[in-house]
Amino acid sequence: MVMPYTAIQFTVLHKLKTFASGSSKTENHINLSPYLSYVSGAVAGCAATVGSYPFDLLRTILASQGEPKVYPNMRSASIDILQTRGFRGLYSGLSPTLVEIIPYAGLQFGTYDTFKRWTMAWNQVQYSNTAAEESISSFQLFLCGLAAGTCAKLVCHPLDVVKKRFQIEGLQRHPRYGARVEHRAYRNMFDALKRILQKEGWAGLYKGIVPSTVKAAPAGAVTFVAYELTSDWLESILT
Repeated sequence: MVMPYTAIQFTVLHKLKTFASGSSKTENHINLSPYLSYVSGAVAGCAATVGSYPFDLLRTILASQGEPKVYPNMRSASIDILQTRGFRGLYSGLSPTLVEIIPYAGLQFGTYDTFKRWTMAWNQVQYSNTAAEESISSFQLFLCGLAAGTCAKLVCHPLDVVKKRFQIEGLQRHPRYGARVEHRAYRNMFDALKRILQKEGWAGLYKGIVPSTVKAAPAGAVTFVAYELTSDWLESILT
């Protein structure tokens, strides 16, 4: 899931920033308006979600089925979904996922670019050396990515909870683990939010926030650093 998602996301993001700035060089993208950073991040996130969504669905189902497993692998899970729910079943929960990814990806990329600008300004104050002013260390990039991922996850986690509730609708479970999840548990996203709040309170919308943030924030930070370094390396050998 991660490979196609990340590939599509950064490709679309780079194309949008290149179009907006008139330059394909990453160093020129930092001067874009903060609003464009948020919008381009949101659009890139949407494109990546649509392109890789079936893998996200299968991952959630395989992780939620418990033990003993009903589906031993991705193939058996995808065949069962296609037979019981058709091709549309592979995109079950796409709407709430897109509603979640727009603010999440927008915040993640927008705040990342903002933190990068602040870091460059801080370097300018700390160093009189021009090269030092313009460069950002890998560790600083990592911290920018970590902060951006944490902010985005804390704000958007309730939408992620709702998305996963839709994804596991109709999920088969072994009787020892629990009954089949109700096929149509919620009418729509707003109904899901309302019922979760009624039955579980605000805490229900933040279930799993700690492990989710511990996983997402460092992963996003490493991804940003890898992307920045790879982009700089490719630009150096291709231009």
